[in-house]
Amino acid sequence: MGLVAHKTTVLLGGAAMAMVLGVFQAGAQDSAIAEATTNTAEKQGRVTLLQRLVVGAGAEKVAIDTPQAVTVVNQEDIDQAQPETVGELLRRVPGVNMSGSDKLLGQSINIRGIGGPATAGDEGRIIVNIDGVSKFYEQYRMGGLFTDMELYKQVEVLRGPASSTLYGSGALGGVVNFTTKDASDFIADGQNGALRLKTSYDSNSTGLLGSAIFAQRVNENFEFLAAGNYRYAENYTSGNGHEVLGSEISAPSGLVKGTFRFGDNNEQTLRASYQHWTTTLDQEYNQTGEEVGFGLVDRKVTDKTAIIAYENPATDNRWIDLKVQASFSDTVNDQSEAAIPSLNRTFGYKTYQFSIDNTFDFSGENYENYLTVGSQSNFQERTTLKSTSGTHPQGTRVATGVFAQNEFIWDDRLTLITGARLDWQELEPTDIIGATKKTHTAFSPKIAAHYKFNDAFAVFGSVAHTERVPTIDEVFDSGALTSDLRKEKSLNYEIGTAFSFYDTFQGGDALQLKLTGFYNDITDLITDHGNGVTPRYDNIGEARIYGAEIEAAYDSEYFFGSASYSHVIGKDITNSTWLNTVAPHEFAFTLGGRLPEHGLSFGWTSRIVAAQKRVSSIPFMREATDAFSTHDIFVTWKPQEGPLEGWDANFRVDNVFNEQYREFLSGTPGKGRTFKVSLAKQIGW
Repeated sequence: MGLVAHKTTVLLGGAAMAMVLGVFQAGAQDSAIAEATTNTAEKQGRVTLLQRLVVGAGAEKVAIDTPQAVTVVNQEDIDQAQPETVGELLRRVPGVNMSGSDKLLGQSINIRGIGGPATAGDEGRIIVNIDGVSKFYEQYRMGGLFTDMELYKQVEVLRGPASSTLYGSGALGGVVNFTTKDASDFIADGQNGALRLKTSYDSNSTGLLGSAIFAQRVNENFEFLAAGNYRYAENYTSGNGHEVLGSEISAPSGLVKGTFRFGDNNEQTLRASYQHWTTTLDQEYNQTGEEVGFGLVDRKVTDKTAIIAYENPATDNRWIDLKVQASFSDTVNDQSEAAIPSLNRTFGYKTYQFSIDNTFDFSGENYENYLTVGSQSNFQERTTLKSTSGTHPQGTRVATGVFAQNEFIWDDRLTLITGARLDWQELEPTDIIGATKKTHTAFSPKIAAHYKFNDAFAVFGSVAHTERVPTIDEVFDSGALTSDLRKEKSLNYEIGTAFSFYDTFQGGDALQLKLTGFYNDITDLITDHGNGVTPRYDNIGEARIYGAEIEAAYDSEYFFGSASYSHVIGKDITNSTWLNTVAPHEFAFTLGGRLPEHGLSFGWTSRIVAAQKRVSSIPFMREATDAFSTHDIFVTWKPQEGPLEGWDANFRVDNVFNEQYREFLSGTPGKGRTFKVSLAKQIGW
């Protein structure tokens, strides 16, 4: 069999896989060896960042064996980082930056220079999923993702357009998959229920979090989870004591999930879940910068996600590995009492989605072959209520896509992945004079290969073409009706090497290194020229983004470490200038140690970011940024036995030296020195 059996069931929760090595910390306890690791790693007893399980790239495999740049952030990372926002968790993932601001409602994701601050039109360029449900929100001076990281146990970041096959044509930057918690993550073997209570404090913004999770296994067939959180914070201050207005937080959130298992060996699964997040604040209208000319607004933002899903791996039938999911997503921003009366509007995105796919197993004596075919369809309604907005046009989108991906593994050495996807959409305006229906199609083929010369050395590469069709905003904006936009087209090349070593510095340790180079040519790139320019959206011609990423991870019984480096360059070939959406190159590392007998781990994390002087006035001038570095320390205490078993404490200091800095893609300065502490207690029965 291959390195990872396609139908392996792996419990990813902290009780079953205590992976500590990550972007923030590294390694795992000796008992936390999962089936998802390579055979060599199982023998050695270490699980590093690059050996974490990747479930979003096809057949399950670990990151270092995936012919694509991918990073997995797990529950241990989330607990240790204590993030108030998504950006605080993902900023150390190579090639990933947050654009917009450090405010809760001002953040969007940028991957390899794709995804710009305070601009529309990034829908589809980076696909963000929550439990397989596509999430998107676009509004002037707002971010694109509203949620609380306390609801999740894992985040996968798949960089590059090769992920378009499975998730949708047009993912020029990549895909980010968020996975919510499950009841089984908290119920220990031999028990039927658990209650986990957690509280945390953030000194910079007087931030507080209260969280409660109740998990119950009713019988061998049914279990459910109910989680509730409340997060509060005042405006944070930067390194020089400057208060960033509009960065306050008051956000309750919750998750209810039920899982019913039935059939032979209880392997069929029916799962239903509902997630709710909301915030009600009187705050600065501008959430992507510090410009105060727009004044204050009463703003209520609500995000809902409902899912019902069915899975049947049918382990005794090689022709069936079926997944079916229907979902509903609704994001609404209700604004009132605005300083500028015309901003009293209610913006919304409501999306119904349905997906189905099946994997066929054609494996033989010395090879494995998995063919996945599927379809995804959705209906999206984009609304602007109370008053109209030419820059937030109303309309509907009906879209469907079909795809096929084949993964061939020979002799546990060669992995060959081929795939193609065809998408179709129809856009229809709602009460927009002069606008008519538009239809578009997009095609995304790819081929990727990974070859292991031995247990220590492997090479990989891929070629992927994808196309992104125009969106409702780009087609029906009042300043864009005269244009006839063409779809964006991307041709991306990647090549890389991977190294794995064991017993290098001491018995039982593990060291991994993965290097990836990429080159992305984008033609007919759609650009937002801004209000007052006609047409507002236009195909500028050709852009080119290229660079390299390096990831390294080390783990032993008492020491761990990780490092990453990202260098991305983006050029507007048509106008012979730089792209303003590309962050500067940066180096990040973590060094730490642990005392297993006391349940202690501790370490130092740093980000060293270069200056970004490659700026352009096309289409908007961005301010250059200076180089900076931030340094954090952390201590985690998790007793494994004795009267304190079940307690979990985390302490960290972010930006130890109180550096004053601003990320290139951010309109606000970063947080100054911040003390964070969290304490959790889990009770099982």
